[in-house]
Order: sequence, then structure tokens, then C-alpha cells
Amino acid sequence: MKKIWTITGCVALMAVLISCNKTRRSEGRAYMPDMAYSRAYETYSSTENLKEKGINYTSMPVAGTIARGDAAGYTLKNDSTGYAASAANKNPFSADSIDMKEAERLYLINCGICHGAKLDGNGPLWNGGDGPYPAAPRNLITDPITANMSEGTMFHSVTYGRNSMGSYASQLTTKQRWEVVAYIKSKQGTASAAKPAADTATAAMPKK
Repeated sequence: MKKIWTITGCVALMAVLISCNKTRRSEGRAYMPDMAYSRAYETYSSTENLKEKGINYTSMPVAGTIARGDAAGYTLKNDSTGYAASAANKNPFSADSIDMKEAERLYLINCGICHGAKLDGNGPLWNGGDGPYPAAPRNLITDPITANMSEGTMFHSVTYGRNSMGSYASQLTTKQRWEVVAYIKSKQGTASAAKPAADTATAAMPKK
């Protein structure tokens, strides 16, 4: 019995030594080769290959495409005619359907960095002239251009961008842009109502 165990041990030792005498290059058999060695696809990594095959791919959505759940697309063009015509546009969402807390949040995230949390044009990028921005953003309350701007023109400017301000059409949905405009207009309305009251109080004061 002892002899058998000795022979078995020698055979096992030889098998181990033989199996380790060279570097194994084979990875063995794959149980599911179609998954282990799946074909690599680099979709749209290079549009040159697509052009060679006569496929036109620009990575842009088809003109007039509306995101699922978004409101109808904006039809006015980004030109002087469209800008002038935008003054006639009205907010399609009623005041009851707009959550002003959400509108304020959207304003602070997207607009407050320039126009300030108080809409006074003193956002972090300006910060009284100490910020990195070279010019003061418009004061949305007292600047005559923005204070008297219609909601349609304001929406047009947010959609396409105006002067130094870029477009926010990719960051905000159609409804969100209208919500931000409604929030700004509500603040402008509050400021306008407060000003006559202050003027009345001043006029009522006795003169020295």
C-alpha cells in the first residue's frame, strides 16, 4: 500500500513539473465565446467612416424635433424680425400652473450667477466689479430695457441668447424657460408696486 502511495506521489509531482515547464499562451475554452469575444462596435466614434458609406450624420436632432414631455416648439427665428415679433407672445402657462418655488430655483441655478439672487445684476461673476466678468450684467429690476421688456421678448432672449448671454434652450425646457420668465416678471411687478408706495410715503412727509 505504501508503495502505491509513493508511485502516485511521484506521478503527481512529475505532472506538476511538466505542466510548469513553459508559459501557457492558451486561455482555454470559453463557455460562451460569442460573449467572451464579442465584436467591438464604436458607434459614431468617427463620422468619417459614415461619410465614406454615404451616411450623413451630424449628431443634431431633426429640425422641429420636440423632446418627449416638452411643450410645442418655438417657431420664431433668431433674427431681427423674430426678435421684434416676440413681443406679441404671451406665456402659454397660466399663473396657477407655475410653481414659483421651482421657478425661483431654476432662476438661481441658471441666471443668478450673472444677474444675482436679487435680480440686481450683482451675481458672483460680477460681485461689484471684483468678479471675473468684465462687464456688469443687466439689473433686471431697474434697467429700463429689461424692466420694460415683454415676457415674449424675454423668452426669445433666453431661448436664443442675447448679446453676451448665451442660449439656454439646451439647459431648460420650453416650460422651464417660461417659468423663469414668469418668476422675473413677478419680481419686477413687486418692485413696481413698491416704488409708487414709497413715492406716496415720501410725498406725505411734512416739509421742513
